[in-house]
Amino acid sequence: MKLPEDGMPAPHIRTETLQRIAIVTDAWLPQMNGVVRTLTTTCDILRKQGHELLVISPDQFASVPCPTYPEIRLAIGRPGAVSRKLRAFAPDAIHIATEGPLGMAARRFCARTDTRFTTAYHTQFPEYIARRTHLPARWFWRYIEWFHAPARRVLVATESIRKELREHGLGKLHHWTRGVDLACFDPLAQRPAEYASLPRPIQLYVGRVAVEKNIEAFLEAKHPGSKVVVGDGPSLEKLRQKYPETHFLGRKSGRELAGCYAGADVFVFPSRTDTFGLVMIEALACGTPVAAFPVAGPRDIVTDDVGALSEDLDRAIDAALYCDRRACAEYGAGFSWEAATEQFLAGLAALDGELLPA
Repeated sequence: MKLPEDGMPAPHIRTETLQRIAIVTDAWLPQMNGVVRTLTTTCDILRKQGHELLVISPDQFASVPCPTYPEIRLAIGRPGAVSRKLRAFAPDAIHIATEGPLGMAARRFCARTDTRFTTAYHTQFPEYIARRTHLPARWFWRYIEWFHAPARRVLVATESIRKELREHGLGKLHHWTRGVDLACFDPLAQRPAEYASLPRPIQLYVGRVAVEKNIEAFLEAKHPGSKVVVGDGPSLEKLRQKYPETHFLGRKSGRELAGCYAGADVFVFPSRTDTFGLVMIEALACGTPVAAFPVAGPRDIVTDDVGALSEDLDRAIDAALYCDRRACAEYGAGFSWEAATEQFLAGLAALDGELLPA
């Protein structure tokens, strides 16, 4: 038998009969980021396949702003609220997507009832919090190690992140990649009117405008041309004032966002804390090459044919501009949400008909 990652047999899962799946997440609409887009898209596909879902998310509870990041709401539920929802739903599998208050409540329920569950590592949480608190990342790694240790499987998107989690003692890992909505993101999307008068090359960033995204590394780059930022977030006004020559277009979605990608000459991804970077494969599907730092995420996605990696972002931008846009589009089109969802299903630790304890 072929063993999956880390040489461990996968849990006995019959994905063709799995029907009731509980997903617990602290990241959900109306937030819009890579985690939310991954989860909402996965849920849409699972429902189309006939699976019954229970999503436990912050919009179902009272909430408070997250310290240092008020756009994110932290759920405050009554004691036992998550447990009651899980017990009433009687899932075949429980997936805990995030390490926040709801994830903690679900983990506590599973530990108390000896129920199997899976988790996912979506964000470089220790580095992310370290950037916001100025405290050592190693302090937060202790929490990550503790949180994920009892999971039957930890779902991860790239080999770099898998390697890093192994180094922190987490070995029960399962590959869960990401996808692109190819009905939306393609090279034919109409370019935004704002691009018409901009000097080339147009260098584009898409994503949250926040300190952990390291956007200033992009805005400080010296490569000639025009810089465009698409997105919203807590650092937007500060960056507008500091970099008046940059074109800030605000939040875009759907075909309008696809046009921003397709009309750019290079997509610049300055983040050092993302575990994957959905925006990179969306840009590639629109035919736009990627320039990034050689870190987890870009290192696992960007090849020499479709972009360039360098600690000198100007060099990466310059090299990426020579990539074949047709090759970029073909490469980006290879990322399928349907295939990613099958990987998600295969990673679930199904309860195989066991009843949740009363």
